[in-house]
Amino acid sequence: MHAEREKGTMKRVSIIVLLVFISLVFGSYGFSQSGYQLANANLGGELVVADFDTGDKPNNLGGDFGSWDKDPNDESQSSQMSFEPQDALGDELGYSLRIDYDVDSSNPAYNGVWMKLQNLDATSYNTLNFYVKGDGQKGFTRRLKIELKDPNSAQFIITGLTDQWQKFSIPFEKFRRISNWNSLSELVLVFDDINSNPKSGTIYLDQISLSNE
Repeated sequence: MHAEREKGTMKRVSIIVLLVFISLVFGSYGFSQSGYQLANANLGGELVVADFDTGDKPNNLGGDFGSWDKDPNDESQSSQMSFEPQDALGDELGYSLRIDYDVDSSNPAYNGVWMKLQNLDATSYNTLNFYVKGDGQKGFTRRLKIELKDPNSAQFIITGLTDQWQKFSIPFEKFRRISNWNSLSELVLVFDDINSNPKSGTIYLDQISLSNE
């Protein structure tokens, strides 16, 4: 009987030791994961929103995107998008987004491309980045309006586009009307009959990301 009691006691001790071990292992794992995420935020890791390398939708966040027109019934203005095997970072298998725009209309005209950000929490970042170039043969605007929504809309105009890839980095502070950086809903590119010159042309967009500069 004494031997059986000792056997039962040893079994219970073994179970307790095993449970304590499992708790320590999973507790350490959870701590290390949290620590990693915090360290990554502090180091300002870059978040890729869209690299277009699949040549298809959705973006890297799982969000949809597409072209839009102020007046789809006005055939004198339009915006169309497609995928082009010209990668801003030189990836031979990569793609960029081609945007053919036309705001040369006798009516008020503006159009562009929209992209869903899935209510993105961007509080770990402070800069919007992307690469842009124009098509030297088809012509292109040197000015491009960028909008962020939270769902308030804030705009910023970049200038100096060329027919070579350029990286543009816009600090969040330039989007003054955004108040909820923890819930970004949409990114929009806008061509209009005031800022776009020439009023029809083609640009390429690639490697949209957020970073902490």
